[in-house]
Amino acid sequence: MSLLKTLLLRAGLLIGAAVPLAACSLAPTYKPPHVAIPATYKTAQAPFEPANPAAQLSQGPWWTIFNDSELTSLEKQLDAANPSLLAEQETYTQARSVVAEARSQLFPQLSAQAFGSLNGESKHALFHNPSSLPVEESSLGYGAAASWEPDLWGEIRNRTQFAKANAQASAALVASARLGLELDLAEDYIELRGLDTQHALYQNTLAYYTDAVKVTQLRYDSKIAAGLDLERAKDQLATAQAADTDVQAKREVLANAIAVLTGNNPSSFEIQVDQLSNLSVPTVPAGVPSTLLQRRPDIAAAERQVAAANAAVGVARAAFYPNIRLGADFGFVDDGLALAALPESAWSVGSSAVLPLFEGGLRRAEEQQSWSVLRQATDTYRATVLEAFREVEDQLSSTNKLGAEAVQRKDAVTAALKVQTTAMQLYTSGLDNYLSVTVAQKSALDAELSAVQVDTRRLQTAVKLVGALGGGWTVADMPTADQTVPFSPVGISKSSGATNQR
Repeated sequence: MSLLKTLLLRAGLLIGAAVPLAACSLAPTYKPPHVAIPATYKTAQAPFEPANPAAQLSQGPWWTIFNDSELTSLEKQLDAANPSLLAEQETYTQARSVVAEARSQLFPQLSAQAFGSLNGESKHALFHNPSSLPVEESSLGYGAAASWEPDLWGEIRNRTQFAKANAQASAALVASARLGLELDLAEDYIELRGLDTQHALYQNTLAYYTDAVKVTQLRYDSKIAAGLDLERAKDQLATAQAADTDVQAKREVLANAIAVLTGNNPSSFEIQVDQLSNLSVPTVPAGVPSTLLQRRPDIAAAERQVAAANAAVGVARAAFYPNIRLGADFGFVDDGLALAALPESAWSVGSSAVLPLFEGGLRRAEEQQSWSVLRQATDTYRATVLEAFREVEDQLSSTNKLGAEAVQRKDAVTAALKVQTTAMQLYTSGLDNYLSVTVAQKSALDAELSAVQVDTRRLQTAVKLVGALGGGWTVADMPTADQTVPFSPVGISKSSGATNQR
């Protein structure tokens, strides 16, 4: 056994000499990109003063603030069955597998091997004695091999950190994709309820216009009204009927879009008619700008992509240094089955080192490219942050203005309905012509439709503001670097640390 001990001792010395060196990393010290953050949002926020926005949005799914059970049910269906979202989730699963692949190179690679063969020599072989029989013999063997590449310059660890950061970015992008789909569904649902409300408005208007046609018909039959009045009344009625048909067509298209978002077949999907007024206009707290960086999954993804690019610089730098590899083989070879005897042992221990000397600028080009990718990722991060603040400012401004506009539209509806009633009374009293009635009717319908459209936009803007603020997501929902590792080196599964897994 002295030979085996010598073998193990030599391998141990080689590994022991390499381990202290495997603590070097050539990646730059990572610092998240700096972006100047204002102390407050520019837009006046009278309705948005609560100081802890994350608390309100974390009470439950963000869509519950609209107090609509149908919307809640649809959003749950989307999270569970939307095929695009399910496909997006697989990108995180794949990213975790890449982490495991990169991390595996940190450990020794062990393998077992066995072989067997039966060999015969030709009687016409060179130097074969013609008087002897051809030689036949068997060869059997088995053994093990080990190899290890000491991570002297941090290349493998930086590849692993690169993969982990990309996996974290992938998890954040999945959350961003989910939020985007949820927002699309909510906006489509609100638009559909707005169309339902418009349809109900048209039904009331059509009943009023039908009565107006009857009045003008009676006056025409009584020879106290011109035929032009009757035709104007009929035109108003037909135009409103056509507009109502268009509203119903748009509703069907939106219902089909909602069916796809929720993972249902449009041919078997229905949404019952309901009113827009059943949706509550929520107060969405904006909070302070400094918290936005922690609440947007797209910003978190962009930051993790910067971290990945930073690790890639370390990988490119390590390519300038020697690549060292250690290997060992040990086994038994014999011409029979008695293999486990020391005289039949065969072994080898070795190491190799490769140092690039001249490659025509390849390594330098790769390093320069990695630095460029890092700068690009940093600029992309800053652009993402600026875009996020623009979205918040836009939606805060729109929400404030739409709130005031909604009040003004309601006042306009009240006035327009009074004008319509008065014009009809004057006409039936013979004090005015039907043209005034036509103008008043059109103005009243337009005012009511505009009021409904503003109410729809107010709710949709609230949805967009929720999305601009991250929908209640925080960086705490993103898996840590260690949680991106799917299993231990011996194959034991680990928790993903993310909420986006099936």
